[in-house]
Amino acid sequence: MALSVAGCGGSGGGETAGGESTTSGQGMAAEVPAGFDPCTDIPKSVLDSEGLHKASSNNNADFDGAGGIKWRGCSWVVSNGYAAGITTTNLTVEQVRANTKLTIRDDYLIDGRAAVAANRADHKNPRSVCTLTVAMQGGSIEFSLDNPDSNRLTGGQDTCVLARGLAEKVVPLVPDDA
Repeated sequence: MALSVAGCGGSGGGETAGGESTTSGQGMAAEVPAGFDPCTDIPKSVLDSEGLHKASSNNNADFDGAGGIKWRGCSWVVSNGYAAGITTTNLTVEQVRANTKLTIRDDYLIDGRAAVAANRADHKNPRSVCTLTVAMQGGSIEFSLDNPDSNRLTGGQDTCVLARGLAEKVVPLVPDDA
C-alpha cells in the first residue's frame, strides 16, 4: 500500500563513520531508517485501540520502488473500516513535499517531528486516501491509509484525520535517535 513517489529528488547525502556512503544515487539514504520496526515495535494495545488487525497471515508491506526508494513495514485493516500500511522509508518529508504528483493536504508537528499529509493529485476521491509522512533520521515513517466511502465503520470520515490519529499514537514510540 505504499504511495508511489518515484522521481523525488533529495538534498545531499552523508557517510557512515566508516566512510561508506549512506545515500543512493538519488540523493537519499540507501536504506530505510533503523531503530524502529513498524511490524514489531507497535504494541498490540495501540493496534487494538484503533481496531487494527492483520488482513492475512502475511501482513508484510515491504516494497522497493524506482530510483532506490524503499518501504519496510506491515499492513493492517479495521474490519468494515480503513486499511493502513505503516512503513519506514528512505524518502524524507522534504522529498514528499517536493513531489509535484502529490497534493499536500496539511503540515503537522507530531511528537516534535515534521509531518506532511498528502495524496495523489490525480486521485478520483482524494478524501478516501491519505499518506502521512513523519520525519525520521535518514527518511521517514509513513502511514498510508485507504478508506473507501463504502466502508461502513470509517468510510464517512476524512482519511487524513484518521491517519493523523494513528500517527499520534505510533510516533511517540519511535526513538528520538531514529
